[in-house]
Amino acid sequence: MEVILAKSAGFCFGVRRAVELAQRLAGEEKPYVMLGPVIHNQEVIRDLERRGIGCVERLEDLPPDCGVIIRSHGEGRAVYEKLEAMGREIADATCVNVARIHEIVRQASGRGRQVIIIGAPEHPEVRAIAGWCEGAKIFRNQEELDTFLMDKEENHQKPITLVSQTTSTHKIWAPCREKVKKECTNAEIFDTICNATCKRQSEAQSLAARCGAMIVIGDKKSSNTTRLAELCRTHCPLVYHISRAEELDQSMVSGVASVGITAGASTPGWIIKEVKVKMEENTNVMEIEESFADMLEKSIKTLNTGDKVTGVVTGITATEVNVDLGTKHAGYIPLAELSDDPTAKVEDLVKVGEEIETYVMRVNDMEGVATLSKKRLDAVKNWDIIETAVEEKTVLEGIVTENNKGGIVVNVKGIRVFVPASQTGMPRGADLSEMIRQTVRLRVTEVNRSRRRVVGSVRAVAAEERAAKAAEVWENIEDGKRYEGVVKSLTSYGAFVDIGGVDGMVHVSELSWSRIKNPAEVVSVGDHVSVYVISFDPEKKKISLGMKDRDQDPWEKFTSTYDVGATANVRVVKLMTFGAFAEIVPGVDGLIHISQIADHRIDKPGDVLEEGQQVDVKITDIDFERKKVSLSIRALLGGRGAEDEMDEDQYEE
Repeated sequence: MEVILAKSAGFCFGVRRAVELAQRLAGEEKPYVMLGPVIHNQEVIRDLERRGIGCVERLEDLPPDCGVIIRSHGEGRAVYEKLEAMGREIADATCVNVARIHEIVRQASGRGRQVIIIGAPEHPEVRAIAGWCEGAKIFRNQEELDTFLMDKEENHQKPITLVSQTTSTHKIWAPCREKVKKECTNAEIFDTICNATCKRQSEAQSLAARCGAMIVIGDKKSSNTTRLAELCRTHCPLVYHISRAEELDQSMVSGVASVGITAGASTPGWIIKEVKVKMEENTNVMEIEESFADMLEKSIKTLNTGDKVTGVVTGITATEVNVDLGTKHAGYIPLAELSDDPTAKVEDLVKVGEEIETYVMRVNDMEGVATLSKKRLDAVKNWDIIETAVEEKTVLEGIVTENNKGGIVVNVKGIRVFVPASQTGMPRGADLSEMIRQTVRLRVTEVNRSRRRVVGSVRAVAAEERAAKAAEVWENIEDGKRYEGVVKSLTSYGAFVDIGGVDGMVHVSELSWSRIKNPAEVVSVGDHVSVYVISFDPEKKKISLGMKDRDQDPWEKFTSTYDVGATANVRVVKLMTFGAFAEIVPGVDGLIHISQIADHRIDKPGDVLEEGQQVDVKITDIDFERKKVSLSIRALLGGRGAEDEMDEDQYEE
């Protein structure tokens, strides 16, 4: 017969912590008493009583001058208040996962929310949870929850906070969660089933599915163990729930090829060993997936400050992340030790059920607690990355967090990298505070790990990237090719545009079909523009660009819109001694001769007109060959404008 022991059989870390706390207190000079069994296992309670740790069920029965041990299931807030009023010393053995639920419901109740607990109303853990909020509703399953929701329509509108007993099953919890999610408009849902419980139940079901019989070890009053047996029965025809080895009868498993053994979270190792030994007495061939000695060694494995350890996230509270390390210590990561990034959200960094590698900061063997840090372990790894980056000339990315007189500070993987002002890539004298919160790429140039000093250069990376882009531009450039560029600077005669590592110039005449005096009338520094190549000189590294659309011929637009004799509203663009030029359409100007500006003699055009002024004119002549247009204001005033003759030379600027 093959005998297989489940890997997760026996004490969970919460139960182990509670028992070890009680055992340590048994050696203290001051007597201590359990307020209710510290765990659900009579054998453990009897052992503690032999050590001098008594047990009472009511506060009134407490002996005088003794300390009080709060059981792993926890107690309601009122119990703590009464004990404090009595002046009693409290040794709190409440499981950290249960304590997390206490905090959830306490905060929810304080915000006026209706707390709903999925669990057994008579279970001490559930009673304790209810004791941390006002008017909690407790339901065993979805059927009871349905009755509550159907009772009053207003129950659907209530702000509900839903939690579960830690030892519940997903078979019970999942339908309740989905029901509330679907029907309640203002619900908070917390999956508070203990990860260790889930793991134990999953392994037990998997083992039951491949064995002819299952032995489930644990106290008959233990909810955890009872549910374990129920789950096993759904997969295996022969399931026996026993408390001790004495209850085991070999006839139970006679003729069975394989027997699986699992144990509830409150079952101590010595009882599992008793069952194992008794099975060995009548079994010739025995396979244990994980020996009891190995399990025992793992359960008492010590932790030391500075150790790197891997655990499983079992809970997330407002102040910390709970981690099951598989040892006798309850591990937790303060939120401040989770990440260096102050903007990071906890839910984006860790999730319940995930493995997490951490660094041990402190170990408290007395309380069975280990303070962990993910941030510090990440820092060690990140220093390795920084040092490697220097050797391999790797480009790193970071966020600018501050600036000072000498330069800027960049956060690269949680490590401060100083970039001198000359290496930021910004012009001399520029305001470096503009770079704060920008993401930059840099190369590390100097590292001194012992002094925690790192120096980098943004300019070096930018220069290399720009050189590479420039080489690509010059390799593929050709007349007429279009580029998307950024305006880098403006001069009186044009604009310089970066087309990807190379600057080209757009002459003022190529910025627009309209007559403009200053490039700033059309573009600004930083604008994204579409340009095309007019000409280029690879030797002199000069590129002439155009921006106005050459596919649109302004003359064609003009001639298709206007004829001789038509009137138009035009803009005066330039005043000359002999007249004024006016823009009819962008790219086509006409001349208003000085004799055609007014119905009386004037000394100069500026006496009547000014640049930028909009005026109505009559088109008196169109020279299609030379693309010249004559305009007249006087013709619209009833004068002889269109009949007056002008010297053609006066048309030229």
